[in-house]
Amino acid sequence: MPKNYYKTFVPYLFLIPAGVILVFFFFIPFFESFLLSFKSYRHDIYNPEWVGLDNYTSLFNAPIFWKTLLNTFIYVLGVVPLLVVLPLIIAIIVNRKLVGINIFRTIIYIPVIVSLVVAGIAWKWVYASTGWLTNPDTALYAVMFVTIWKGLGYYMVVYLAYLTTVPKDLWEAAEIDGATSIQKHLAVTVPHLMPAITLVSIISSISAMKVFVEIYVMTKGGPLNSSKTIVYYIYQRAFENLDLGYASAAGVVLLVIIMVISIFNVKFFEKGSYSGQ
Repeated sequence: MPKNYYKTFVPYLFLIPAGVILVFFFFIPFFESFLLSFKSYRHDIYNPEWVGLDNYTSLFNAPIFWKTLLNTFIYVLGVVPLLVVLPLIIAIIVNRKLVGINIFRTIIYIPVIVSLVVAGIAWKWVYASTGWLTNPDTALYAVMFVTIWKGLGYYMVVYLAYLTTVPKDLWEAAEIDGATSIQKHLAVTVPHLMPAITLVSIISSISAMKVFVEIYVMTKGGPLNSSKTIVYYIYQRAFENLDLGYASAAGVVLLVIIMVISIFNVKFFEKGSYSGQ
């Protein structure tokens, strides 16, 4: 066979395993969930009835849905900017050869390897004396802190990997031009790290939109629904109320929101990417 054949078709063979996983664990479940969103399981879970857009109508008319959606957006706005900026600052600080720097990196990364359930239980115990988890005004923010604490080390490692690609001669040129340390990183480091910043922004946004374990372990959505997020609401409707059609409709809405946020992140950070010119 000609060499062009191998160059054209062989790379696609390596995509087959990933494609199979996507088909069976994403596309098929999505279409199944999309079909479920047009059915009602309220009267008979074994024989659902077709209700068309009724689930979506009920969803958009439910005050609790908008409450959980608002809580979720507050969670995203509170968590994502900090998980984009703080790990970047930490990565720049630890990206140097100093005595004991590896120990410092390890300490920062330890929360990542701790089970989220264990971390939630531990922080729930820590918060017990403060009353923050039982106060509607502070419960959501207390959980947000745990998410930030857990994610700092993970995103720090992502930035550290990208920092190795920044040409050192550009840093040296900036120093010769009299740039301060902050100016050097703003002019050289940040533009080169835009792909990493985009990646961290998208991953952290999706994770924040889908936050569940922290809420389930620490607050159960309380008190007074003050910390209930959209995914926890979906869980309640699907597995506690067995209202699978309604929960599926909420899941479809969540997917659309996540897609919009991801596209916005990509378009926004592309504008500041380093072009090398």
